[in-house]
Amino acid sequence: NAEKVHLTGRKPEKKFYRWHTGYPGGLKQVAAGRMLKEKPTRVVEWSVKGMLPKGSLGRRLGMKLKVYAGPNHPHQAQRPEPIQIPA
Repeated sequence: NAEKVHLTGRKPEKKFYRWHTGYPGGLKQVAAGRMLKEKPTRVVEWSVKGMLPKGSLGRRLGMKLKVYAGPNHPHQAQRPEPIQIPA
């Protein structure tokens, strides 16, 4: 569940996610706290993709990543088992 991600310290205000639109002056940035409220799946996707290799293999692996905001997902046919991660 991407919606349950919690940032510690001052990361919600001090950490920024940046991207470029491709247009002149098109550098955009959003604080991590705002990004978590609006699109929690994107925070997890960008975090995981940042840890993958920076090449064609990493791009292919990143395309296979599936992140959902809540407990509902379309993968019930595979009978996924929840794992408990100690906090």
